[in-house]
Amino acid sequence: MADNNDLFGTTSVAPLAPAVEKPLSKPPVSGNGESYSAADIEVLEGLEPVRRRPGMYIGGTDTNALHHLFAEVIDNSMDEAIAGHATRIEVHLDSEGYLTVTDNGRGIPVDSHPKLPHLSALEVIMTTLHAGGKFDSKAYETSGGLHGVGVSVVNALSDDLVVEVAREQTLYRQTYSRGKATSTLEPMGRVNNRRGTTIKFHPDPQIFGPSAKFLPDRAFRMTRAKAYLFGGVEIRWSCDEGLASDDVPTKAVFHFPGGLRDFIARRIEGKTRIIDDVFSGRAGKPGGHGAVEWAVSWYIGDSFTSSYCNTVPTQDGGTHEAGLRTALLRGLKNYAEMTGNKRASVLTSEDVLGHCGAMLSVFIREPEFVGQTKDKLASGEATRIVDNAIRDAFDHWLTTSPNQANKLLDWTIERAEDRLRRRKEKEIDRKSATRKLRLPGKLADCSQSAAQGAELFIVEGDSAGGSAKQARNRTSQAVLPLRGKILNVAGASRDKVAANQTISDLLQALGCGTRDRYREEDLRYDKIIIMTDADVDGAHIATLLMTFFYQELPALIDGGHLYLALPPLYRLSQGAKTAYAMDDRHKDQLMQTEFNGRGKVDVTRFKGLGEMPHAHLKETTMNPKSRTLLQVRVVQDKADTTDTVDRLMGNKPEARFEFISNKAAFVTDVDV
Repeated sequence: MADNNDLFGTTSVAPLAPAVEKPLSKPPVSGNGESYSAADIEVLEGLEPVRRRPGMYIGGTDTNALHHLFAEVIDNSMDEAIAGHATRIEVHLDSEGYLTVTDNGRGIPVDSHPKLPHLSALEVIMTTLHAGGKFDSKAYETSGGLHGVGVSVVNALSDDLVVEVAREQTLYRQTYSRGKATSTLEPMGRVNNRRGTTIKFHPDPQIFGPSAKFLPDRAFRMTRAKAYLFGGVEIRWSCDEGLASDDVPTKAVFHFPGGLRDFIARRIEGKTRIIDDVFSGRAGKPGGHGAVEWAVSWYIGDSFTSSYCNTVPTQDGGTHEAGLRTALLRGLKNYAEMTGNKRASVLTSEDVLGHCGAMLSVFIREPEFVGQTKDKLASGEATRIVDNAIRDAFDHWLTTSPNQANKLLDWTIERAEDRLRRRKEKEIDRKSATRKLRLPGKLADCSQSAAQGAELFIVEGDSAGGSAKQARNRTSQAVLPLRGKILNVAGASRDKVAANQTISDLLQALGCGTRDRYREEDLRYDKIIIMTDADVDGAHIATLLMTFFYQELPALIDGGHLYLALPPLYRLSQGAKTAYAMDDRHKDQLMQTEFNGRGKVDVTRFKGLGEMPHAHLKETTMNPKSRTLLQVRVVQDKADTTDTVDRLMGNKPEARFEFISNKAAFVTDVDV
């Protein structure tokens, strides 16, 4: 288990990866612990910070991060189109792994920069962080790139990049590699019928790995999605013959004047609709500050909400989606009040958006995102802008289409009443489940009836269960002790899984069913926390439990409910000062940084959770205010993840042996 992260660990190689909820203690000071002076302060110049820590700028070095480079480049071209300076964007993917984006906009300026006269504006933009024309509204009223790091980050993380700029009937060319110019800016001659910018780049294998390449189907979908977001642009896609497939043509032209209405019609094609019409519209100047476009359709099937800010996809939603939810909920409740339907008082935004497809695109000046990768919008004014734009349009849509409106209202009220009925049944099930379970050490349930905020700690053995029961918050925290190692479901038959009493009892405690019978609304706890000893056996049990959840309850992981607790292995104390260490290396770091070798330090090694005083267990592992939790989530393609789990946890030992042999070179510390 020394390299268990390759199965359930880091995002670069692992199918399931933890996301830290809260740090347990201060990170150790860098250095050897013996001296710390001005000579130890390292100053990174140019784009070296990006190459040292790419995750800070593009979220990692995995497939998602690789395609983020493409997003940064095409977003710049989209900004030119939205500003009214470009009408066409071309994207080409070749078999050597190069991706080329061309627009017919104004072209990046090539004259000398006033503050750095020895450099052209082009080279400043390509090689300097926080340099660009989007920090105010002079060059762009709205844009997707506001940090001034987009194209420079692409340059830093490419081993080969070529820029061509056509301005004032002259073509200029410059080459770069790993953030540095490898040629001067060269005039290439006159061009009469060309203008704009072309960027051709190849991701650096030193950063992304030698086999990392753009996925044709993903690049194709990203290209097509951009065309839906701004009807004033035509986007041309092309790729080499060897990259084409049934889903990816060698050539395609995208131009969608219908915008998001066309987008959602394609997304829900073949679905059974609740109402025939699509609620869609636009408000504000296209691409201008405060512009909003939306399309919502209610249908039978899995719901989705796809949102964008200045054409940048906001995968984690944000304040603009909050405005959409508020406008639709208030609009439907107002319509119910106007028609005398008192049953609508129980409606929530989830009842309204629970079975619909929603597309939302906003354009605002200087938006604020959560992080450089821009996955979540944080601008407060976006809520107000979207709410105001959609609410009036929704009110008008409902009142002018009473048949459709009444059908939608009745349907959402039925969903709400069904939700309330299931909640009542869950409260009854919680009480009955506690009486029925006969587990080793028994389930010590929490007293609250609502699943929201409730936590289930799965621990190994009665001894650990006893400590956890004393350390828990009885109101919101339940403890379920398991005896021994749980069945390895990846190598077991369905009959064997079904007959296993430990698994049966665990599923009964969760109350939500498995596989395609999983019911999110019946899950009795908001967080399922695996809490095992901080040793090899504990890691093994945690791996078996994660394999069980991935195979039998994948939707529980997708819903963000599964976590790993991080109990410490050591307690260090010196007088009134106390610190906890996760492992031997962390202990050594704390000895150097926190205690600095002054005086005697009492070191206690916890043999297991059962040996840990419940006060220490509460402080370090169970108290939400001071603990660390790792969220388990799927970070790679589902098929690849399933294949990895089958190889490493299945009944073929030769596959595990091959994995261990390949990874042995990376293991530096082994406990014997």
